[in-house]
Amino acid sequence: MSEPATGPAGPNPGRRSPKPPRRVDTAERPFVLIWELTQACDLACEHCRADAQPDRHPRELTTEEAKRLLDQTREFGEGQLVVFSGGDPLKRDDALELVEYGTDIGLNVTMTPSGTTSLTPNAVSELADAGLRRMALSIDGSIPKHHDAFRGETGSFEDTMTAARAAQKSGLPLQVNTTVCRQTVGDLPAIAELVADLGAVLWSVFFLVPVGRGAALEPITPEEAEDVMEWLVENDDEWPFGLKTTEAPHYRRVAIEQTDKSPKRQMGITAGDGFAFVSHVGEVYPSGFLPQSAGNVRDSSVVDVYRNADLFKSLRNKDALRGKCGACAYRTVCGGSRSRAFATTGDPFGSDPLCSFVPEAYDGPLPWEASATGRP
Repeated sequence: MSEPATGPAGPNPGRRSPKPPRRVDTAERPFVLIWELTQACDLACEHCRADAQPDRHPRELTTEEAKRLLDQTREFGEGQLVVFSGGDPLKRDDALELVEYGTDIGLNVTMTPSGTTSLTPNAVSELADAGLRRMALSIDGSIPKHHDAFRGETGSFEDTMTAARAAQKSGLPLQVNTTVCRQTVGDLPAIAELVADLGAVLWSVFFLVPVGRGAALEPITPEEAEDVMEWLVENDDEWPFGLKTTEAPHYRRVAIEQTDKSPKRQMGITAGDGFAFVSHVGEVYPSGFLPQSAGNVRDSSVVDVYRNADLFKSLRNKDALRGKCGACAYRTVCGGSRSRAFATTGDPFGSDPLCSFVPEAYDGPLPWEASATGRP
C-alpha cells in the first residue's frame, strides 16, 4: 500500500480527473483516501500488511456499496485522490467498472495492483482507457532473485516489468513503491536506477511498519534510517522522478536539517491527518497500518468519520503526542509515524521508534528503551 499523488494526464485527457488542489485543509479532507477493494491476492509477500489470502472475503463491499462509498468520497471535493489497493484489486471482477465510475464522478483514481500474471498488457491498457490516473507497482529488488524472494513468487519481477512497460506504452503514469527493511536496504541505489530506467514519475519509499506479515521482517535501525533519509535528500534533485517517503514523516526533519528548507513534492501527512483508509469490509482506519476503526461506511459517511470521529480529530492535534515526539520542535512538520508508534507500543500517540532524533530538552524514556520501562 502506498500514498500516490496525481501525475500528468495520459493518452485520454478527456477521461482523466482534475488534479487535486495544491493546498488541502486536512481537517476537512484527506490528501489521499486508500480503499482496500479486497484482501485476496495470489502473492505471499513477506511485508504484506493485509496478510492477503487467495480468496475474496464474503463480506467485502458489494459493487453497489462500493459506488456509494465513491459517491461519499466525492463529497470531500472534486479531484479527491482515491487509491484502489488490496490485496490485489484486480481480483475483483468489478475493478474496471469502479475505476470508470470513480473517474466519471470527478475523483482522481489510482491503483496499486499486484505484480502477477493477471496484470497483462491488455489489463493495463483497459485501466488506462477507464481513466486511471496512475498505476503504482511494487519493486523490492533490482533483480529477479531479490524481488521474487521478497514477494514469495518466482516470476513476479518479470510480471512487474511487463506491466511497467505496458503502462509506458499506454501513457499511464507509473509510480514505484519500495519497502525499506533489512532485506532491501542495501539494494536501494540499484532500485533507484531501475525506477529511472522505467520512466516512473514517482518513487514511494516505504519504511517498514511491523504489522501483518511485516512483523516477521527485520527493520533497519534508527541510525540506518537517518542515513537512508540523508541519502534520499542528497539525491532528490538529481533523480528524474519525484520522491515520496511513506510512514517516515521525519524525512521532512532530515530535509530541513540538511538543506534548511522543506522537501519538494511532499505534503506532511500522517495517519488520520491527510490520510484515511477504508478496509475491504468498510471499516474506516486512520491508516491501513493503524487498524483502529473509527466507524464503518455501511453505517456512516466516510466524510463524517474523517472529519468528526474522535480518533481522527485527536491524530490531527500534534499537541496530543506523547514521549519525545510530543516534546519535539519538529512535531508540526513531522509528527512521527503514528502507525509505527501504535504497532510497537500500542499507543498511536507515542514516540516513533524509527526516529533517532532526541529533542534537546527531552529527558524522558526513549522508544528503544520501552521494553525496559514499559512506557512509550
